[in-house]
Amino acid sequence: MTDAVDAAAAIRHHYDVGNAFYALWLDDSLSYSCAMPSGPSDTLGAAQERKLAFHLDAVGAGDAESILDVGCGWGAVLARASARGVSRSVGLTLSDEQADLVGDLGCPGVEVRRESWTDHDPAARYDGVVSVGAFEHFASPADPPEEKIRIYRRFFARCHGWLAGGGTLSLQTIAYANMDRAHASGFMQQEIFRDADLPTLAEITAAADGLFEIRSVRNDRLDYAWTCEQWAGRLRARRGEAVDLVGPDVVARYERYLRMSALGFRMGKICLLRIVATPQRDAFFGSPGTTSSAR
Repeated sequence: MTDAVDAAAAIRHHYDVGNAFYALWLDDSLSYSCAMPSGPSDTLGAAQERKLAFHLDAVGAGDAESILDVGCGWGAVLARASARGVSRSVGLTLSDEQADLVGDLGCPGVEVRRESWTDHDPAARYDGVVSVGAFEHFASPADPPEEKIRIYRRFFARCHGWLAGGGTLSLQTIAYANMDRAHASGFMQQEIFRDADLPTLAEITAAADGLFEIRSVRNDRLDYAWTCEQWAGRLRARRGEAVDLVGPDVVARYERYLRMSALGFRMGKICLLRIVATPQRDAFFGSPGTTSSAR
C-alpha cells in the first residue's frame, strides 16, 4: 500500500499542476508525450494525431471491442478509440485532474478509473492495451536493476492476462540510451518526475521474455527532441499567462525541464521507444500459472 500511495503522490506532484497550465502549451488533444512529426515543419497537433493513430492502429482499434489505456493522461487515446467505434475504452490514471477531465469528455463507451495498473482487475479481457508515457513511472531510482526487471515483468504478466486471444500491446516509453542511470539528473528525478527512473531496452526485453513476442521497436528520440522544442516554444509564447496560473518558479522549472529533455534526446543520452508486442500463449519461459497469478 505504501508503494501505491507514494506512486500516486509522485504522479500528482507533476500532473496535477493544473489542466489550464498544460492547455497553454500542449496541443488541443492535450497529448503529453512524444509526437510523430512528418518533418521539421509539421504542426504539433498533426504530429500528435499521427502518434495517437499509430498506437490505435497497432492494437487494431478498427476491429476492437475493448481497449485499455494504462496511464491515460487527459484521454486522447480513449476519445479517438471511442470515435473509431470501440464500445469499451478503459483508462487508468492516478491524477485527479486528468480523471476529472476525461470524465467530462462524455465520449461513448469511455470509462476512467483512478487506479494503478497493479490493482486493475477487469471482468473481461481487452482486445488491445496501450500505454504511453506511464512505464517511466513504474520503478524508482532506489530500485536495483534486478528489482526494476521484476517490476516490469509484473506489468507484462498483467498485460498478458488482460489481453484476449489475438490482442496486442502498444507501449511507448522514454529509456536510457548512452547515459548510465548513475548520471541521471537529480533535478529531473526530484523536481519534475519525482521518484521515477527510466528503463533500458535491455531491461524491457528481459522483463518481457517468454511473455511477449516483440513485433517491432522504434527509437524515435529525435521526434521527442522536436516535441519538447515545440512545447518549450509554446510555453515561452504564453509565459505571462502561465506565470499568472502557477507562479514564476513552476514556469521556470518546466522551461528548464523542456530544454534539458530536448538536449538529452538530441545527444542520445535518452531515447524514445515505441514497442508493439503480442502475448506468447504457449511460452517456453514462464507458465500459464505464473501469468494468471499476476492478475
